[in-house]
Amino acid sequence: MLVAIGGSIGATLRYIFYISSKSFLFPNFLFINTLIVNIAGSFFIGYTIMLLGNKNLSQDFIKYFFIIGILGSFTTFSTFSLESVELIINRKFLIAFFYMFLSLLLCLLFTFLGLNLNKLIS
Repeated sequence: MLVAIGGSIGATLRYIFYISSKSFLFPNFLFINTLIVNIAGSFFIGYTIMLLGNKNLSQDFIKYFFIIGILGSFTTFSTFSLESVELIINRKFLIAFFYMFLSLLLCLLFTFLGLNLNKLIS
């Protein structure tokens, strides 16, 4: 139940971001919007896991509702995969490479930053 409720919230937030960013952020490069969502989601997943050690909140609630439910459905590996393949099919090899490279590098970096935010600011 927690995953389902969190998933509906995360999917709705993702859709709202997609609709709003399609109009004004990068309308010609929608893959950049996916990159932004995945980086933000990666950071918040790391940050949330870091908070688990500092709070008395139920770990099941945080894990199933927030991490798997909300953030799992907010970020989107399937869209990343589709956009990467579409760039390759459209022979935009350099853009595809940078998109895939930046997605991997930045998502891992921001997950690390989220996990270590309390150490970095103290």
